[in-house]
Order: sequence, then structure tokens, then C-alpha cells
Amino acid sequence: MANDLTSNAAGATPVVDGSLITYTHVIYALHGLSVLIGLTTAATVVGSFVCGIPSIVAVIMNYVRRDAVRGTFLESHFRWQIRTFWFALLWVVVIGAVTLPLFIVLVGVPLFFAGFVALEIWIIYRVVRGWLALRDRRPMYL
Repeated sequence: MANDLTSNAAGATPVVDGSLITYTHVIYALHGLSVLIGLTTAATVVGSFVCGIPSIVAVIMNYVRRDAVRGTFLESHFRWQIRTFWFALLWVVVIGAVTLPLFIVLVGVPLFFAGFVALEIWIIYRVVRGWLALRDRRPMYL
């Protein structure tokens, strides 16, 4: 464990173990796979991301190694990935709760689809933006 991170003495930024960077790339790849499955199959991006095995495995991987990245720029990426998953799930519930009662007057149908399209764009944005920042070894904003 001592080889994973150097001490943060004198304001130096911790050096991150390369295997943790690779691990984080794998997590983004799993989220990206969920997006790709949603784009190329009958599944939706939202459905594939929230209910798909790749994203669920990715979030579990985030929680498993969260302590190993504390104090490094990877901590912000883990937080970014975890929040992306849970906020996507939250927005699915909100969109459903708001639009399903409106289905009676047919206004809910276009609102439902508009909400899911907006959520799909947001998920794709979060995965791409986070992965590009990781490639450049930049932290995500908190």
C-alpha cells in the first residue's frame, strides 16, 4: 500500500499507482460499454446504464477500491462515476413519477420521451467528459 501513494508532505501531490489508473479506465470502459449497448440494441442508453450489468459492476468496483484512491486525483473520478450512476437512477424515478400520471391526458408520453432523451445525453456527456479528463490525468471538479 505504501507503494501506491507517496506521502502528501510539503504540499506535494500524491503519485498514483499506474494500476489504479488502469482500474479507473476499466470502470469508464464498463460505463462506455453500457452506453454502446444502449445505442446499438433495442435497449435504451438509460436502461442499459442503470440496469445493465456493466454499469452495475463498474459501480461495485468503484466502491471496492474507493479507499485506495483517497487523496489522489482518482478520488474525484470515482465520485464522478458513482454520482453519475446514482443520479441517473434518481432521474429515472423522477421522470417516471412526473410523467406516468400525465399519461392519462397524453401529455406524459412526449414528456417521458423528452426526459429520457435528455437523460441519455447527460449520461453520455458524463462518461465521455470523465474519461477524457482521466486520459489527461486531470481531476474532475467536485
